[in-house]
Amino acid sequence: MQVILLQRVAKLGQMGEVVNVKDGYARNFLLPQGKALRANESNIKSFEARKAQLEVTNLETKKEAEAAGAKLDGQTFIVIRSASDAGALYGSVTTRDAAEAATDAGFTVNRAQIVLDRPIKELGIHTVSAVLHPEVIVKVKLNVARSVEEAELQASGKSIQELAAEAEAEAEFEIANLFDEMGAAQDGEDLTRD
Repeated sequence: MQVILLQRVAKLGQMGEVVNVKDGYARNFLLPQGKALRANESNIKSFEARKAQLEVTNLETKKEAEAAGAKLDGQTFIVIRSASDAGALYGSVTTRDAAEAATDAGFTVNRAQIVLDRPIKELGIHTVSAVLHPEVIVKVKLNVARSVEEAELQASGKSIQELAAEAEAEAEFEIANLFDEMGAAQDGEDLTRD
């Protein structure tokens, strides 16, 4: 099906271009969301008449998105989730979770604007994209942790595996000291018996 793009669509084209797309993509995505019109004579004439207005509207929304993107770019949001000792999440962090974290921090982002490159299924700091406008994409970080304290440790550069290894080494050191103290105490008892 041929459609006229009413705005820039990633991997498809710029505003005003007539492109061929699959019927389902046009019917289920482009047309209902107002991103395109069917390419027939009346729609082409209608688009030409509205083109200047659409370009002005597009520029205004792009400027607003750039202003919001300047504030949002590089921000880190904390998402608290329960996870195993190895750092695997029970479930995953979704676009909704990322949007809620950004909204709680005072930004206006909806879940449709968040793009996950891959599912987030482990603790750590993950980079995701926020598409504020078809031409304005910013990167934000999600600090996925079991608690706020753990998130602060991760932000300082320590991974969950390092923290677990440190805790295990500390526990082994304490156990070794305890056995050394017990051994020294038993040696002292033996000397007093003779």
